[in-house]
Amino acid sequence: MPKPIANSRRVRRSALAIALTLALPFGQAAAQDASAAAQGASPGNPSDTRHDKATSLDAVVVTATPLQSSAEELAQPVEVLSGEKLDEARGATLGETVGKLPGVQSSNFGAGVGRPIIRGMEGPRVGVMTGGLASQDVSTVSQDHNVAVEPFLADQIEVLKGPATLLYGSGAIGGVVNIVDGRIAEKPLEETVSGRAEVRRSTVSDGVTGMARVDASGADGALVLHADGVYRNNDDYETPLGRQRNSFVDTKTGALGASLVGDVGFLGFSAARYEDKYGNPGEPGNAEEGESPVHIDMRQNRFELKGGINQEFGIFSGLRASLANTEYEHTEFEGSEVGTRFLNDATEGRFELTHKPLGGWIGALGVQGFERTFQAIGEEAFIPKTKTRAGGLFLTEQRKWDQLQLELGARVDRVESSPQGEAKRSFSPLSLSAGVLWKFNDAWRLTFNVDRAERAPAEEELFANGLHAATASFEIGDANLRKERANQFEVGLHYHGSMFEAKLAAYQTRFDGFIYLVDTGATVEDNPVRQWSQADAKFTGFEGEAIAHLFDGAAGKFDVRVFGDTVRAKLDNGGGNLPRIAPGRIGGELRWDADSWRASLGATRYMKQDKVAVNETPTDGYTLVDAHLAYHWDSGNLGYELFLDGNNLTDETARVHTSFLKDTVVLPGRGVDFGVRVFF
Repeated sequence: MPKPIANSRRVRRSALAIALTLALPFGQAAAQDASAAAQGASPGNPSDTRHDKATSLDAVVVTATPLQSSAEELAQPVEVLSGEKLDEARGATLGETVGKLPGVQSSNFGAGVGRPIIRGMEGPRVGVMTGGLASQDVSTVSQDHNVAVEPFLADQIEVLKGPATLLYGSGAIGGVVNIVDGRIAEKPLEETVSGRAEVRRSTVSDGVTGMARVDASGADGALVLHADGVYRNNDDYETPLGRQRNSFVDTKTGALGASLVGDVGFLGFSAARYEDKYGNPGEPGNAEEGESPVHIDMRQNRFELKGGINQEFGIFSGLRASLANTEYEHTEFEGSEVGTRFLNDATEGRFELTHKPLGGWIGALGVQGFERTFQAIGEEAFIPKTKTRAGGLFLTEQRKWDQLQLELGARVDRVESSPQGEAKRSFSPLSLSAGVLWKFNDAWRLTFNVDRAERAPAEEELFANGLHAATASFEIGDANLRKERANQFEVGLHYHGSMFEAKLAAYQTRFDGFIYLVDTGATVEDNPVRQWSQADAKFTGFEGEAIAHLFDGAAGKFDVRVFGDTVRAKLDNGGGNLPRIAPGRIGGELRWDADSWRASLGATRYMKQDKVAVNETPTDGYTLVDAHLAYHWDSGNLGYELFLDGNNLTDETARVHTSFLKDTVVLPGRGVDFGVRVFF
């Protein structure tokens, strides 16, 4: 439930007091700024560990790959957010944070929910990981369930586009989003104590967000301690049509971690708590009719143990092992009355070995497995209690010949789903992959990827049978569904020059037995009946991005970025379009960076989506305009940053086509976020 007004005001006053406290050194720091710059500690210095500018994101190491390669060194398409780019992109949900990357958009169920959509695929086809292990929430079961991940605590976010089943199993047939949070340190700190803090205020929702993170080590550097936390309190947000009722968000999350690190390797443990309370704007209630609003209260405890060896032993060059136990619960309330409870207890483990060069090949092999028990209790218990066990064995190899690089991989899984009172289903997905990267000169590279990936059906696709209030429908699963198979081909072209950078990709994925929710035309108590069905389908898409470095001089750096993406998804044999496919987009941005200052102005056009399925309505296009301004300076061991972020500056009425609520819920209107960041 939203906090009482008096409590809400106290929260805001507290947040403003924190901001003022952090701002006290500003005048003193500004006076020292010129001196610090003269000594090489300028805010624009990318070696300043207090704020990584991450000017070349393609050079950032992708931790979601066993060989710890950079994005530039991989044939598979990868996007990375870190440093200032991540600071500007951070939103209340993971989908909102990554939603402007080429080929990536977000689902929407109000301000509290946003799951990534990669190349038109979402839900159980897109894996969400933290440190390489699944988040183990129930966000794939229904669009009104949020991901139990806090983007404000991420050091880096990695998006692997296309099938990532080789590394993460059948739930990653459409791609993976991996959050690097640093809660378990893998190497000694560069400083004895380091961290960051932020306080921001949002005008569109009268909201406040505060976060802090601290990493510290002892005198010998062997023990590294970590602590982090986030608090967010947003009221119902404003839209061009008025306030969006029941769109509030109240989030509290934090973690503690400890690691022993050294030249040999590391061993660490972390414990995290995630609490999220948010309204369902699709069910705002009606006081006149005695109908209460619906909100969700989510809680998750997560415990992780990770270790690794960095030294060679036998034929191996390194080892990584991780184990996570997750206890998840969320309750859907109708006013103060409990509607439905969702419980998910899961344990997942992963063991990975990298080997020395063997005949010119380097690579990794590993095993991964999990056990999960999911159940829904109450009015919306449309899925029976189900225990799922899965285990997989994978191998990935890489070899280079001068300008040519070949990547091969294979994985086999065993997945068993055992619903209470129903017959068990077992699947053995097999996935194969081949990629080629050709650097035909210093500036150009060409990539080819061919994947054969298989996915075991999810619990809701197999066993659903009942009223699903979030989608306002009666859902029926099919326990006889077979494995979903995807055959993908992709070609990519990349150019990296001193004045211009660009990348283009074209892909096609042919599904044998694509699983989707079809409207049968029947109704139950005025709710449409939707059946999980299976048919062959084809996804075809294009995406691209270009950055021109227009000027670099005394007035600063001026860059122009343009990007765009589109995907078309339809059933074979004249079966028509698939529902809720993200529309095409094209966007542009002008950026300026001059020592202490940086600013940007951008606009993204979302096209009209009229390639719709049967009984699906089209959605009008819209343009979102945003701007960012930040001033950064250092004082002693501290770095400060004042920032101002404007969103939807033209106050456009925008409806998200992928949302079940697009006819009743629109995106926030014109709003400004402002605040302060501190780095130490």
